[in-house]
Amino acid sequence: MFNLVKNELMKIFKRPGTYVMIGILVIIASIAAGFIKYQESGNEKAGNPQWEHSLKQETESSKKQLENSNSRLEKDYLKRQITINEYRMEHHISPEQKYSLWGFVTDASQLIQLAGLFTIIVSAGIVASEFSWGTIKLLLIRPIKRTKILLAKYIAVLLFALFLLAVLFAYSTAIGAVLFDIPDKASPYLNYYNGKVTEQNMILHLMIYYGLNSVSMIMLATMAFMISSVFRNSSLAIGLSIFLMFTGGQITNLLSLKFSWAKYVLFANTDLMQYFEGTPMVEGMTLPFSVMVLAIYFLIFQLLAFYVFQKRDVAA
Repeated sequence: MFNLVKNELMKIFKRPGTYVMIGILVIIASIAAGFIKYQESGNEKAGNPQWEHSLKQETESSKKQLENSNSRLEKDYLKRQITINEYRMEHHISPEQKYSLWGFVTDASQLIQLAGLFTIIVSAGIVASEFSWGTIKLLLIRPIKRTKILLAKYIAVLLFALFLLAVLFAYSTAIGAVLFDIPDKASPYLNYYNGKVTEQNMILHLMIYYGLNSVSMIMLATMAFMISSVFRNSSLAIGLSIFLMFTGGQITNLLSLKFSWAKYVLFANTDLMQYFEGTPMVEGMTLPFSVMVLAIYFLIFQLLAFYVFQKRDVAA
């Protein structure tokens, strides 16, 4: 299995397009860092010594707004803000922090979507390209089970996705350290979950943040892999996956306004950060529920991919 995965990774990294993708990711991260640095210079703000008083006023205002609100989403948001503000005042943690390395690494996580786009392209072509180039026959005449061949390809896709995430995290950390301040002691991240606030180490938070934000990337790459295996068409796999990547969340959000069954749609559950930094799309959704739904979709995608690939006739 190791040699099969190694062979698939060699195929991926022999393509010039792979290095173009990595280059684009690095260049866009560099442009973002330069732009933020330009905005930061000349926009230096001194800390507000009266931040506790301001935060208290903001909290009182939020409480009044909460009493008059009829929107579930607004209520959940206000409850979160009130709880965090009260925790800050109780533990004397100022919300006004100078922009630093960790702030940029957090902002750079928006590029996970771009890394996901590149992963979809690789995932969509890793099986379909074997059929279009005619190399699938040479691959299957080897005394290796089809399931092992397909599993090796999927593992290679996952490793490529992890590689892009590692590149993004490492490069954003490096350029952030060069352009922005490295705090001697990073302020803890205030994690809000189930009505409670806990302090979380910033580095640990960023690793979890990147991990949770990459769930959507992995699920869409898995779907693209399934389409590629079932229909042998990389264009269909890329086009459909990218379309759903950009529109799936919005369509599901519209459905959730009228139908409670929208919580079973894949795109209502791919954003696990909604349980920590937002509000669940549909009332009643929980983190374990979303994990279970994602696991079911994952199994469906894999079963379809492996079943069709196993039964497919490639003699023609």
